[in-house]
This record gives sequence, structure tokens and C-alpha cells, in this order.
Amino acid sequence: MSAKLIDRIFYTKFTRKGFLKFLGILFGMILFSKNKTTTIYSATKILEPRPRKVIKTEYDMVVAKGKDPSAITRKAIETLGGINRFVKKGDIVVIKPNIAWDRSPELAATTNPEIVATLVKMCISTGAKKVNVFDRTCHNERHCYKNSGIYDAVKNAGGSIYFVSDWKFIRAKFPENSLMFDWPIYLDAVKCDCFINVPIAKHHELTGFSLSMKNLMGVCGANRGKMHSGIDINLVDLTEFIKPDLTIIDAYRILVRNGPTGGNLSDVELKETVIASTDPVLSDAYAVTLFGHKPQEYRWIELGAESKLGRMDIKKANIKLLEI
Repeated sequence: MSAKLIDRIFYTKFTRKGFLKFLGILFGMILFSKNKTTTIYSATKILEPRPRKVIKTEYDMVVAKGKDPSAITRKAIETLGGINRFVKKGDIVVIKPNIAWDRSPELAATTNPEIVATLVKMCISTGAKKVNVFDRTCHNERHCYKNSGIYDAVKNAGGSIYFVSDWKFIRAKFPENSLMFDWPIYLDAVKCDCFINVPIAKHHELTGFSLSMKNLMGVCGANRGKMHSGIDINLVDLTEFIKPDLTIIDAYRILVRNGPTGGNLSDVELKETVIASTDPVLSDAYAVTLFGHKPQEYRWIELGAESKLGRMDIKKANIKLLEI
């Protein structure tokens, strides 16, 4: 769904006749979308994984702390080597935040909108052709986009934010022995020049925490509940398929209980931290320490390291700590 159509839905005042006409058009779009999904699955080639890129950075990870979410995000990326290491002129960029829940930013269930807007502006400043922002939500998509603050933040920053479309989920070429074999993945998440993963650090009742690898479930179609069986290896296979070029973990506010949805300010702690790295495993390994846990307590982190997606030994990593 386009940004213009979203604006129209949000802001247009309908007469009774106009509203009924709009509902008719919307119903037709839904029917078309369902038919298109069936067609695209059978007619389109299998979606290949994103190619792996080697991007050299000044440090394995930068952890920036400070009062201003925008300032610490900029400083973390600049210290890592600068946004130009990741985004080139004419690139199509995907920024994938967590917009899954109908929650305000203060409740720490969705990514901080100031961090997302800062990333959009930084990508545009390099001459990116387009900066796309999206997520497959769990709650009502319109409410999630609006109430998270991310829709307005991206629009004001000059990015393109839109709802995912059913017909763009394509069966993906996972290894035949993978539990994710033939799983539909969102086309735009793969057909991009740079993929920036921007999760919020929070508790999750199934995996312990929802961090960078868990956040990638937002590009998956079908019944994601079925991914819960074998979730640890599924997250590793999914991360290997998407191969994020840059991971920015929003730990400005963290949700320490009752995740992933949250809903109570008493479950939120203020950490005023942003983690930046090209290594999704190391990013998650460091993030769990903010909750007082160790990386080896979580199987998806261990499997990520064993699969050579990254490393989990924080003590051996070259990590730069900053206070802004």
C-alpha cells in the first residue's frame, strides 16, 4: 500500500456514500491481493539469498550512550566508519525496525522513532536513491505504524514507509535441510543494495529476548507461529539468508518483562544506549548483557557463532564504548 493511500486513509473525511465506495474498493483490493499471492507463488522464480558483502569497519562494535537518541546513533555509525561504508549513491536501502505492536515509543515494544528517522536522514545524505521502511505487523498495521511514531518520523525524514503487500512474499531458496525451506520472504527485503536491521532490545517469552536475529521475522510471510518450532536454528537460517549489512540495536529504552508486547511503563528501563555493528551475533551477544545475562545462555546466539554468522565472545571483540 502506498504512502499516499495511507495518508488518505488517515486524514480523509468521508461522506456515507464515499465511505461505502471506499469499502468496496478496499474489498476489491483484498480479493486481488489474495489472487495475486497464489499466482506469484506458482509463477515466480524462487527467491535467492542476498549476497554476502564484506564491509570493513574501524571496530567490531560501537556502543554509544547518551541522552539524545539521534546523537548517539549518529556517533555510533560515524565511529564505526561512517554511513558511506554501507550506503552508496544511487542505492536502494531497507531499514527494518520493529513496528509489530500497537504501542507508543515509551513502552519499548517498538523501535525508537528518533533512531529510525536519524538512519533515514543519514542514508539520504549519502545520495541513496530510495530508503524503504516496513515491517509485517502483529497488531493492526495502521495503528502500529501510527502509534509507534515511526510512520510520521520516516515521512518527515524523507523516507518511504509502507505496509507490506501479500503478493510480494516469494518462496525463498533456503537449504533443503532447513526448517525454513520454501518459506515466503518479502521481496523488498532481498532486492536492495543495503539492509539495515534496527530492532529494539526487549524481553521475549519464547526466545528470552528479541534482538537483531529475532527482528528479521518481520520479513517473513505465511504463519510465523510455525517458525516457533526449532526457533533457534530458524533465526540463524533467516539471518544467513538476509545477511544484514548493518545492525543497529535500539537499547535507549529496553523492555525487561512481559515481552514482546509490553504495555506497562513499569516493565521499561532506561539504558540510553545504541549498539552498532556488522556482526548480528556479536550484537545480540552484547545486548543480552544489558539485561544482566550471558550470551551462552541463549541457543540462537551459540548457533549463530557455530554457523560462522559472527562471534559471541565479547571479551575478544574490538568494542568501542562512547559516552555522548
